[in-house]
Amino acid sequence: MAVVYGKDTPKLGFGLMRLPKKGLGIDVEQVKTMVDLFLEAGFTYFDTAFVYPGSEKATRKALVERHPRDSYTLATKLNSMITPTTKAAIKQFETSLERTGAGYFDYYLLHALMENNYSRYDRLKLWEFIGEQKAKGIIRNVGFSFHAGPKLLDQLLTDHSEVDFVQLQLNYADWENPRVTSRANYEVAREHGKLITVMEPVKGGSLANPPEEVKKLFKKIHPDMSYASWAIRFVASLDGILTVLSGMSNIDQMKDNLSYMKDFKPLDEEEQKAIYEAQRILGRAATIPCTACRYCVEGCPKQIPIPEIFAAMNKQLGGGQIEEAKAAYQTATADGNLASTCIECRQCEGACPQHLAITDHLKKAAEMFE
Repeated sequence: MAVVYGKDTPKLGFGLMRLPKKGLGIDVEQVKTMVDLFLEAGFTYFDTAFVYPGSEKATRKALVERHPRDSYTLATKLNSMITPTTKAAIKQFETSLERTGAGYFDYYLLHALMENNYSRYDRLKLWEFIGEQKAKGIIRNVGFSFHAGPKLLDQLLTDHSEVDFVQLQLNYADWENPRVTSRANYEVAREHGKLITVMEPVKGGSLANPPEEVKKLFKKIHPDMSYASWAIRFVASLDGILTVLSGMSNIDQMKDNLSYMKDFKPLDEEEQKAIYEAQRILGRAATIPCTACRYCVEGCPKQIPIPEIFAAMNKQLGGGQIEEAKAAYQTATADGNLASTCIECRQCEGACPQHLAITDHLKKAAEMFE
């Protein structure tokens, strides 16, 4: 039976950004097992992107070549930051079709729109291009992923009311975060009547291991449920959610997600109150809201492992784990790419979807650990 688009799509999506590794490449055999478990449980939504290293090819091997095309839906993305011309952008689209072998894309997104790049999509006429591909049937649903504030989101959805959906970063920790504006962006999308795919529901994995106070709060209610389950069920319980993307990195994470999402139940009143208390607790934290997307590292002339450094800092800032933080920093910078080697070119800050003051945080890391 063909999959159904829209509100009846199962609420868990497989994000193919953080796939398991084998050596320097992707562990395709493990991905095959994960894909099979996902489909057997009744889920259908797979999400990749042109700029995810090796992901589109792994998708072809693990999914497209092994399962009927009408048994799943596939999303991928076009990124304007690596396309100087319209011709190069079209080539990116064609390459994604070739890499995946999918024949068509059920969902196609303009990738990571924010203040410093959204005009490029207009200048390169990419809105018109994806509209043409939709008219041809090569794209079934068009949308965009977004990393900015509600004012720009409202402008984009007003100017491009033709989009079918929008992909937003939503999680309970960032619900009132002034940098991420999860709640405000969610409300704008719903005001425009758009379905929402959710990215970073576990905030780059950090909500799978929240501060001890939050752990105790959740364990008191559900001793046997994972901390990640709270994060995913929170956003899946919202109205207008097409699906929630979980960037699963191994079979155990897949099995955990399937255990509570196969027969999904929205949060009840007691669980909602626990989430509100967790938000209050996290509001006191001084942690750096990095999601480890690694966009900052790709263009860094010094190849500083910024996400790993921030993860080390957060051990101390969020949980007071001073010795663990030092050890994590030493491991992260074992190749000599210290925080202090930053030359303050700020290329990382232009690429950061969270709009973090990365240069300032690296200075603080140098003070903390060096």
